[in-house]
Amino acid sequence: MTAFLRNTWRGLTSMRTALVLLFLLALAALPGALLPQRSLNATKVDDYIDAHGWWGQLLNRLEFYDVYASVWFSAIYLLLFVSLVGCLTPRMVEYAKSLRAKPVITPRNLARLPHHREGGSGETVDEVMARAKRRLKGWRLEERTEEDGARSISAERGYLRETGNLVFHFAMLGLIVALAIGKMFNYEGQVIVMANGSEFCNSGTFAYDSFRPGLRVDGTELDEFCVKVDDFTAHYLPTGQADYFRADLRYQAGADLETNTWRPYPLEVNGPLRVEGDRVYLLGNGYAPTFTVTFPNGQKRTQTTQWRQVDPSYLSEGATKFDPPGVTDPAERRTKQLAITGLFAPTAAFQGKLLGSGFPDLRDPAVAVDVLRGDLGNESGRGQSIFSVNQSMLDSGRLKRVARQNLRPGEQLRLDDGTVIRFDGVQRWVYLQVSHDPAQVWVLGFAVLLVLGLGTSLVVKRRRFWVRAVPITGDPGPGPDGSRRTVVLLGGLARTDQAGYGEEFRRFAADLLGEPAPEDGPDDSSADSSEDSSEDTADGNAARQDVTAGRET
Repeated sequence: MTAFLRNTWRGLTSMRTALVLLFLLALAALPGALLPQRSLNATKVDDYIDAHGWWGQLLNRLEFYDVYASVWFSAIYLLLFVSLVGCLTPRMVEYAKSLRAKPVITPRNLARLPHHREGGSGETVDEVMARAKRRLKGWRLEERTEEDGARSISAERGYLRETGNLVFHFAMLGLIVALAIGKMFNYEGQVIVMANGSEFCNSGTFAYDSFRPGLRVDGTELDEFCVKVDDFTAHYLPTGQADYFRADLRYQAGADLETNTWRPYPLEVNGPLRVEGDRVYLLGNGYAPTFTVTFPNGQKRTQTTQWRQVDPSYLSEGATKFDPPGVTDPAERRTKQLAITGLFAPTAAFQGKLLGSGFPDLRDPAVAVDVLRGDLGNESGRGQSIFSVNQSMLDSGRLKRVARQNLRPGEQLRLDDGTVIRFDGVQRWVYLQVSHDPAQVWVLGFAVLLVLGLGTSLVVKRRRFWVRAVPITGDPGPGPDGSRRTVVLLGGLARTDQAGYGEEFRRFAADLLGEPAPEDGPDDSSADSSEDSSEDTADGNAARQDVTAGRET
């Protein structure tokens, strides 16, 4: 049992498993982008299930409409977290050891390395070592004296490659944690506010039209601030395409709430208001027709209700509802309720008697209304849409159409009981979203570190360089013909075969051996190497084994 658990842990914490889990996480997120999600639009999810029959029901049972809250997505997320922790902990320990370790000793046979040179020098061993140290400035160096009297230098460079690799993986781990914390403590709320000085305060969930809290948010301790929408400006191109939207706000937060100080802010689509750690976005806008109803007893009621957009030209539909004043009997009230439903066009374009909209801006407003009278179902105990009436009341005959007419601002119609309905005009409304995510700065920071770490690990090359200086036995000093006093052996090894190390090695070798600098050319193993590429590869692999076995700590 112990062996099984140990092998399972080793498998889970391997880098291969982490990569597989990362791929599975990306694959598991696809349904969240392709299918409607219940947390965003429950009505659209129900419509999708009805339209796709048994297939829609199966996806529902498999939690494909709540992907990010599903058991299987959470399991992949948690396993990836555990796998990354298990992978990175031993790698961090090994990396710390490598930082303290000395460069590996010089291999006995440098000719077996993929990059190697041999030459003579008229300088002494001390002079050759001094020249090598100057040339390898910035490298991690270790000078040693060997048993046969030769002296060698081991040099390493490119430790930032592994640093970048670790930063990348730890940033990914931090990103996962930050996203999880954000999902626990974030919230998003949407609200429609009339652009006539109406006010919205972030004081509780009741102030929103829709509200999505995080797992640890109950809506009782929201950041306090208030917003007033004084005006809304929309500009369109001649083609009807939107150019820009701007809502002129005033807001107050913190000490301003006590002093009742309002601060102006021009809210635009890509320019959210940031206040008290929250962000206020402008998501949409629309029109709200104003109707005044004069009842048979002379009492008047005026109401402005937002209607929703149904096409790009801002043709809108909705329902403005009225209760008869002075009627206290519930049964009688349910027979006299009114609903003004239909279409609104900011720029009327009639096709016969059918109303359409020719432009999204407010140029020639008009409404085509159906007036319904009867029981609206407001007292049924069920939630009602502000944009429509209860269709079941129409089907049962408890709500009937009593008038249909097209109206422009200032025009009116009269019902059979003497009720007068006047279309007074239209106002603008804006659709705001308040978002709170305490982990967003951490998400951004880890994302930046992730990119920097990946870039560093791809750009920096890990490589090693060795110099061995062997004095010629019985050397009387350089003769008139410039005879050699020291044999210089050079070797180089890159940690990856595609590191592009050959050109750098040739420049080092030419400088240390006093040869002319080589011209830039293709990266080869050695200027004087006669082995073919397959032999170089075999020798390089053998050399890496020798170097690994010879590491000194």
